[in-house]
Amino acid sequence: MKLKIDPVVFNEIYLKHQLRNQNRYQIYYGGSSSGKSYSLAQRTVLDVMKGRNYLIVRNTQNTIKRSVFNEVTKAISSFKLSEYFTVNKTDFVITCNWNNKQILFAGLDDPEKIKSITPIEGVITDVWVEEATECDYKAVKQLDKRLRGRSKFKKRLTLSFNPILQDHWLYTEYFGIWDDGLQFIAKDDVSILKTTYKDNRFLTPDDIVALENETDPYYYEVYTLGNWGVMGAVIFKNWRVEDLSEIKKTFDKIRHGLDFGFADDPNALVDLHYDKSRKRLFIFGEEYQTGLVNDEIAEMIRPHVGQRVVTCDNSELKTIKELRLRKINAIAAKKGPGSIEAGIRFLQGLEIIICTSCPNTKMEFSKYKWREDKNGNVLPVPVDKDNHIIDAIRYALEDEIGTAKLKIGSKIRLGVR
Repeated sequence: MKLKIDPVVFNEIYLKHQLRNQNRYQIYYGGSSSGKSYSLAQRTVLDVMKGRNYLIVRNTQNTIKRSVFNEVTKAISSFKLSEYFTVNKTDFVITCNWNNKQILFAGLDDPEKIKSITPIEGVITDVWVEEATECDYKAVKQLDKRLRGRSKFKKRLTLSFNPILQDHWLYTEYFGIWDDGLQFIAKDDVSILKTTYKDNRFLTPDDIVALENETDPYYYEVYTLGNWGVMGAVIFKNWRVEDLSEIKKTFDKIRHGLDFGFADDPNALVDLHYDKSRKRLFIFGEEYQTGLVNDEIAEMIRPHVGQRVVTCDNSELKTIKELRLRKINAIAAKKGPGSIEAGIRFLQGLEIIICTSCPNTKMEFSKYKWREDKNGNVLPVPVDKDNHIIDAIRYALEDEIGTAKLKIGSKIRLGVR
């Protein structure tokens, strides 16, 4: 069978980056009403006609019927292919009569069904997790393992969702390759496509007005603009992620900072370039390792710093001395009263660019937050957690920051819930 489908039934962005995408892991995220789910439903129908078998899941079974199941049946109807499909609304199974390939639906709240579900012919080639932010990390990893067995098609795990907070496992697991300046990226068999309502030409004017007139800052960022949400009391909001692999070759004022750790806390090393005239901080290298003895710390540092100075946490002067004996140009940070607050205030005044090669730096900037009281009021005291790289940055920039206490009346910017 040869299908002739007019390209006008697709949104252009999905036609370009989704319909023939063969990456093993595919992420489709962004704002509300961007057409993600319907476009994936269109691809599902066409793929099954080609010979693929799909398993489509949501976190709970009872959300399947009124969401993704309906999207797929609408796609079949819009393509005028209803005569080639049998839709079983009781078992949530759609079968292509042309080739016996199937679209199977299940909820992750029924793990036994997930384990036993199998198509009538061939193997599952595609797993699509709709509203993936609702789902548990381990459950999705188990779905990935379901993609096994002989097939002429490449296996694919597709995740679609509106972003929520940056501490979600989806962000930490897959967005290490992401560059905030891009709309699409494909690397190491992972692809990410970000879309918003502006990519969906089938919206009505009323739909667009409702999204553009959203007054809640969080909902506007997440559901209108498709951005990851910021935690309520997060300290830093003045950062973004870019690929610095080329521009870092031009950096001439490179600094290094090191925060010591051992068992639970990592030894955190950071490489940065500070453009003082433009108040820009470029973070382009990191190490984040636990359980290291002094020899191993030295070997971790050496490729990064060479003969340059690395400014270290002064709580371990003995370790600094050991590093110097190993030809590492290590010095102790001065720190002192008020140095944390002064460092935070200084960094809040910069434009901070984090390289895509620094996932732990990105993680810390997205999670480092202010303490809150029992009523949820934000206090001007940072939580001593998720700050190892950030501490190392403060050490590296100590001569710029100074270690004086904050002056009476000066302020640091607190997050707002």
